[in-house]
Amino acid sequence: MDSTGVPHILEHTVLCGSEKYPCRDPFFKMLNRSLSTFMNAFTASDYTMYPFSTQNAKDFQNLLSVYLDAVFFPCLREQDFWQEGWRLENENPTDPSSPLVFKGVVFNEMKGAFSDNERLYAQHLQNKLHPDHTYSVVSGGEPLAIPDLTWEQLKQFHATHYHPSNARFFTYGDLPLENHLKQIQEEALSRFDRIDPNTEVPSQPHWTSPREDHVTCCPDALSPDPTKQNTLCVSYLLGDITDTFEGFTLSLLSSLMISGPNSPFYKSLIEPKIGTDFSSVVGYDGSTKEASFSIGLQGIAEEDTERVKEIINQTISDIIENGFEEERIEALLHKLEIQIKHQSTNFGLSLASYIASSWNHDGDPVELLRISESVAKFRQALKENPRFLQDKVKHYFKENTHRLTLSMSPEDAYLEKQAKAEEEKLHKKIEVLSDSDRKEIYEKGLELLAAQSKTQDASCLPALRVSDIEPTIPITPLEMSLTGGVPVQYCEQPTNGLVYFRAMCSLNSLPDNLKPYVPLFCSVITKMGCGDLDYRQQAQQMELRTGGMSVSTQVIPDSTQLDTFEQGILLSSSCLERNLPHMFELWSEIFNRPHFNDEERLRVLVMSSAQELANGISHSGHMYAMIRAGRHLTAAGDLQETFGGMEQVKFMKRIAEMSDLTQVIRTLPRIKKHLLNPASMRCAVNATPQKMSDAEAQLESFLKDVAANRKEHKRVREDIISKPLDPQKPLDPQDASGGSRNLVSEQHFQPCQMKTYFEMPFPVNFVSETVRTVPFSHQDYASLCILARMMTAKFLHGEIREKGGAYGGGARMGGVGLFYFYSYRDPHSVQTLSAFHKGVDWAKSGCFTQQDIDEAKLSIFSTVDSPVAPADKGMLSFLSGITDEMKQSHRQRLFAVSHKQLVEVAERYFTVGQKMFGVTILGPENETIKKDPSWLVL
Repeated sequence: MDSTGVPHILEHTVLCGSEKYPCRDPFFKMLNRSLSTFMNAFTASDYTMYPFSTQNAKDFQNLLSVYLDAVFFPCLREQDFWQEGWRLENENPTDPSSPLVFKGVVFNEMKGAFSDNERLYAQHLQNKLHPDHTYSVVSGGEPLAIPDLTWEQLKQFHATHYHPSNARFFTYGDLPLENHLKQIQEEALSRFDRIDPNTEVPSQPHWTSPREDHVTCCPDALSPDPTKQNTLCVSYLLGDITDTFEGFTLSLLSSLMISGPNSPFYKSLIEPKIGTDFSSVVGYDGSTKEASFSIGLQGIAEEDTERVKEIINQTISDIIENGFEEERIEALLHKLEIQIKHQSTNFGLSLASYIASSWNHDGDPVELLRISESVAKFRQALKENPRFLQDKVKHYFKENTHRLTLSMSPEDAYLEKQAKAEEEKLHKKIEVLSDSDRKEIYEKGLELLAAQSKTQDASCLPALRVSDIEPTIPITPLEMSLTGGVPVQYCEQPTNGLVYFRAMCSLNSLPDNLKPYVPLFCSVITKMGCGDLDYRQQAQQMELRTGGMSVSTQVIPDSTQLDTFEQGILLSSSCLERNLPHMFELWSEIFNRPHFNDEERLRVLVMSSAQELANGISHSGHMYAMIRAGRHLTAAGDLQETFGGMEQVKFMKRIAEMSDLTQVIRTLPRIKKHLLNPASMRCAVNATPQKMSDAEAQLESFLKDVAANRKEHKRVREDIISKPLDPQKPLDPQDASGGSRNLVSEQHFQPCQMKTYFEMPFPVNFVSETVRTVPFSHQDYASLCILARMMTAKFLHGEIREKGGAYGGGARMGGVGLFYFYSYRDPHSVQTLSAFHKGVDWAKSGCFTQQDIDEAKLSIFSTVDSPVAPADKGMLSFLSGITDEMKQSHRQRLFAVSHKQLVEVAERYFTVGQKMFGVTILGPENETIKKDPSWLVL
């Protein structure tokens, strides 16, 4: 066992070709030869999982065949190991005099992962809490240990671990099970004899006394307070996860201890504002053989570490003494009931993940799925012993000597040290090379480049045909009517006893200077208390009566005109049918009597929100780059950047730095007056047919309750156009039952080009070039969708990931009329921009076949036809005005896309001099860009 990442590199390499499917990279090729709704592979601390899903029976068979062959009979070629794992190669593979560097997809992926302080902390915590066996190493690979792995070791690991006797199979859905079992038997199992794989993970020997440790990390430039960047957390080793009921109890106990403002740890750690938020690892973790529970804070000052330890001890003693209110336990069990009833589109996959850890250690997977039985047993245990939960806290926390206190602090020279350690590692590898070794490295580099550049013959892989795609979509019946003077869309669906409510409220009357505050308003409006309820009571009622209540910003592009968009906020909530009146009552109080004056509460929410935004950049850097690159390209771009881009991250950092929040407290009610206004609102309800009239009556009574908020505000701008909500009903001043969407329409908008570079404390880049194109209903939109997918699969993937070593990259067509090129965790910056441009040249040259186009169509249709949950049916129409008829027209245009059209759109929208584009990179210090005056460096 070591941290070379062998299980992770193997996960990548088995998908690079197998006995029956020897072409390079069948995994990525199958993405375009299938209608899969999900295809991936991931490595946990002690297992690797290869999941896929599809709605098509023939496709299921194809994918099962490719996955079985990949896992049990992979080629494991040395070349694939170099590409996916690591290799020494000339920086420029065609120039033998260029310096030798480390390259490889997993190598760069893990460098990116380890630049994320939250991920780094979680990794250290697990390694140090379980120091004696497999959990003490990094299964994904520690960047500096990856270059110690040899190809021989990789093949050896496969030979010892990838055997059916060490595997578990999971299928879910309505296809006949016998067929799956027969195929698994014939294509894999029949070729093996049962063995004893000897891969059991032994229990971690329990410590007789607690331990403490310390690690360092990179300082965070976006942290609200540079002097408060420490993390401290206490982690407790619990019992074996194969004890299902004990695991269930501890997981519920964890929620009672840390979830929401009523929980004891929230009160003792978060509310005194010692830190910005809980530590990145918090609560129950059942992913290792023995579970753990962690509690701590991030964003604390060094001098507060002792205080945090004391508070944690004291809180545990208080819980043992006082226990939990019955109502909180009921609220938690109610939340479970909703989770069981709510239908998500990836239900089967989430079940597979839910049972994987316990089953992997020979736990009973069926017992895990019997959640209702565990609930009944839990209620019984509480009835028999009212101190049942307190006894658990005493046993697992107070008296547990196997606990680790881990602190982490920023170190100014951290990145330099990392870079230096990598340089030393590289130097050690290079200094032992002879001239013939160097020559061999150069030649192997050229061979790999040639293999990556060669057009692949993928004919050995199974594929669906475009004719296998359903030509038409089923129509979702929607009913529009006016309830309490507000347009409402009703959609009858088999929701399993839940009711889903949404309301879209317009921003058209809101002054521009208040817009940066809208995301903050959305995140706090349901968390500060309302009516007679303080924020704790409000949180309790929401947990008891609803499946959650949330508010989010919306910038929705028009489907027919490029510089026309709707701006608003969306209220969303759900509840069990029996709780409808309670849910609407909570919304009424938020409309009529929201609380904004509690500065202490607001500060807690602001700090937590700013911390969350700063933490998110290292794993969503490409999204921030894409939003920023589009900022000046469409009328809606600037608002999208204000609400969800780097501007919002910086804005929240400034708010978090304010010593006095009075000005913010004065701003929130002004925003509320404009937004929570029935005069500029529309609603949607999804419920079962039996419950719809009841839902309508409850909604009507809610709208009556909030009618006093109805105000006709003056619009801030003149350029507003109205479009009917119901396309069957044109706008008729006499009959308002159809209602309208009021959109901002900037007909004279002037796009402009910007190149922006954000210097960030990561060792990898996130790159995006974004080009202004056309809206959804334009005849070229379908061609651009196919072009993006084809360019990604047939050109950019090879350039950016295989040759460039980035973890991901490609092109996608966005609904906002923008075409995005992007890369993710990328060792290159400017070189990737030239890969984007080469991709365009490739498209213009027309060097692609009908097969390539058909594969791109399959891939696009797997997204277009991905399943929609009953809760979300009709939502595209409600929010964007895109009806089933419009979707069907788009579908026909996708089917009709031809070779000629693809070359034409490449010429029309991407020709230098004509194209209107923006570029953004988030990455480490970059001398080339600093010296180039065409870049704005921030």
